[in-house]
Amino acid sequence: MIPQIVHNLEMYVVGEHVTMQRHETHKIKALWQQFAPRKHKINNASNNKSIAMQTFTLDQKGEPNNSFTMWACVEVSELSGIPNGMEGFTVPEGKYLKVLHKGMNASATYQKMMTEWLPNSGYVIDNRPHFQVMGEKYKNGSPDSEEDFYIPVKSI
Repeated sequence: MIPQIVHNLEMYVVGEHVTMQRHETHKIKALWQQFAPRKHKINNASNNKSIAMQTFTLDQKGEPNNSFTMWACVEVSELSGIPNGMEGFTVPEGKYLKVLHKGMNASATYQKMMTEWLPNSGYVIDNRPHFQVMGEKYKNGSPDSEEDFYIPVKSI
């Protein structure tokens, strides 16, 4: 797990979303079960990778609030021809902490970045979406699974 700072250009995504609290993890599975069979209906997908995206509002300390919106989506070339029941979203350009996550305990990787790496990095969380890109090496529920985490940051 080697964290790196990357600069992402503006990105468009199309998918489905649900508003949830951190303890309502059951909603994530339901969201993906609803989205997965409909993913092929998105005509202008940029690639075959899936994206799990979270949009938060930040509290006074700059920490994400407990309530957030979880998206199941794909990157698209433009926000047109969006299938019924789906929505588009523009992910703003900016710096991200990118880290490769391996295995099944995604929350442990995320916590390590937030509690160990971030406080000593010269960066703080920025108020943009967090997302995970699941490509060919993603195997849901497998210890061999790999995905890239993107955590929005800005210089202190």
